[in-house]
Amino acid sequence: MTETDVQLYQKRVPIYPRSVKGRFRRLKWGILTLAYGVYFLLPWLPWDRVAGPQQAVSFDIHGRRFYLFDLTVHAQDIFWLAGFLVIGAFLLFFVTGIAGRVFCGYFCFQTLWTDVYILIERLVQGERPARIRLDKQPWRGGKLLKKGTTHLLWLLVAFLTGLSFTLYWGYAPELFTGFFTGQAPFPAYATTLFLTATTYVMAGLAREQVCTYMCPYARFQGAMFDRDTLIVAYDEARGEGSAGRHKVAKGLKTREERQAQGVGDCIDCGYCVQVCPTGIDIRNGMQYQCISCALCIDACDTIMDSMEWPRGLIKYTSDKAQHGEKTRLLKGKTIGYGVILLSAATALIVSMLNQVPLDISVSQVRQPLYVRLSDGRIQNSYEIKLNNKADLSYEVRLDVSGLGGAELDLGQLEHIVLHPDQRLQLFVKVRMRPHANQPEKKDFYFVVEPVGAGDIPQVKWPSVFYHPDD
Repeated sequence: MTETDVQLYQKRVPIYPRSVKGRFRRLKWGILTLAYGVYFLLPWLPWDRVAGPQQAVSFDIHGRRFYLFDLTVHAQDIFWLAGFLVIGAFLLFFVTGIAGRVFCGYFCFQTLWTDVYILIERLVQGERPARIRLDKQPWRGGKLLKKGTTHLLWLLVAFLTGLSFTLYWGYAPELFTGFFTGQAPFPAYATTLFLTATTYVMAGLAREQVCTYMCPYARFQGAMFDRDTLIVAYDEARGEGSAGRHKVAKGLKTREERQAQGVGDCIDCGYCVQVCPTGIDIRNGMQYQCISCALCIDACDTIMDSMEWPRGLIKYTSDKAQHGEKTRLLKGKTIGYGVILLSAATALIVSMLNQVPLDISVSQVRQPLYVRLSDGRIQNSYEIKLNNKADLSYEVRLDVSGLGGAELDLGQLEHIVLHPDQRLQLFVKVRMRPHANQPEKKDFYFVVEPVGAGDIPQVKWPSVFYHPDD
């Protein structure tokens, strides 16, 4: 490449995040501990069920059921997933409109796992200066040991991440034992291997490049920001003064001395840049790489405390607040997001609480559509599927309604008993004699009535009976 050529791709600049203490760092550790505890321990939480796996959360693909504590989600309840997605999307819009990218900074899996990987790196290789020196050293015994140990621990965390995800899709104790004895199904090994590789690459090797280049949220978040949105920002007026920032030096040690010479409160220590996981300088203004983790706030507050100066040189604020205007967090846009979010959550909860314990679906056998029997009666055939969503066994009675004089033939089936989580497929016939001036088709209902199960209501399903067009 000649000097006149345009360089389209910049070589990655390594980032060595420095540790920091403060209220936002403690909040992040708390959220991380909670998230890791839920993710890694939830598959092992036992849960008593009459039918189904005895663990709190289990996704049974073969049985087409998801078990979430006392809630069982069947295949026909998949519309709940759409409800969850709508709630997730509008919750993201609502929070982003008010507080910016706090999801990225505190709750995103990429951020949580990267924090752990950086912690491992720091524990093995040392603080930021030590890691920088280590990378500049030639590849000898000490460097190989530290780098090798770091990557082995990264792979261990990645493997536990992949294995824990796999345990959600089966009975965890059995699947765990089968995994290490070679008895687990192939998808268990493939899923674990895939997530091990992606976790290792994303959290260990790619890190901030995932947030900067791969994550679409970083690109379209600007559409949800406005002048009232809370952002992490540097107080340029206070930090720069009229003469700019300056390090602590003779004659510039106190605020009074600095203000007398027009120098701002920023001592240009670089601590805010060193702790940033994406490597940006917040003093350069708002940047799309910023994930609003607020670690630069903790870093700056630490320096201000050591100088016995007021905190807030870097803080959560808004564009309006920076220009002396009043911030309005609740506006038409955020209220609209909130109303939709509340409505979707209410509808989903009501739907779950009113889940029908007995489900029926009917499809008519259309080849042939009807049959004329030797005695003159007309016969239609139907396929009926019954699904018992309750945790008890009970007998059901099947009948027809709205089809006077019709006969329902269940074949050799005398009693229909549904066991917990059982799906039953029936082929039934409906016969009736033709009448004068009858329509070509007649609407009616199949009625399924539980026997001896008072808490389970009667269920009806509409269908059609066809006559020949004489």
